[in-house]
Amino acid sequence: MPRHFPTAAHGRRTGRGAARRLIVGALGAICSILPSASHASAADKVRISALSDLSFGIITNFAADSVRSESLCLYAKSPPLDQYRITASGSGPGGSFDLTSGSDNLPYEVQWSASAGQSVGVPLMANQPLTAQQATASVDDCSKGAATTASLVVVVRSAAVSAASSGSYTGTLTLLVAPE
Repeated sequence: MPRHFPTAAHGRRTGRGAARRLIVGALGAICSILPSASHASAADKVRISALSDLSFGIITNFAADSVRSESLCLYAKSPPLDQYRITASGSGPGGSFDLTSGSDNLPYEVQWSASAGQSVGVPLMANQPLTAQQATASVDDCSKGAATTASLVVVVRSAAVSAASSGSYTGTLTLLVAPE
């Protein structure tokens, strides 16, 4: 028996054999910058800029993962190595990476690369810091040298999309950056 799915556009229903569509709204990004509690000093500084919302738009290909990446500027001045740690948390329960549409959830994955222009990175676990990331920006707003120095990658797996109900999904991703 064919399954009928409501489309995400204008409340219409699909007919027999029609393509199922899923609208995934913007994933808002919030950045917090905190000094490292263990060894913060006046010389320790971090700044993230050029970060914006990621939108997946309407997803119609349920056979492929949906990936969005964004290059951004991450500056860390923490002598002697100028390293930082980054912690991500989502708006799902316990900080999980979940987009929501009403009571429906759509999980996503977050990856980080300490290099700009990347479409894959090191997987981040919710509320778990990724440590020893090397900062390469020479000034805090990336106005000298490379304009971007790191990549945020968000992946919505095809299996999750296939299992999701049609709808407009949104969520918030919070990034916490601290010098090391």
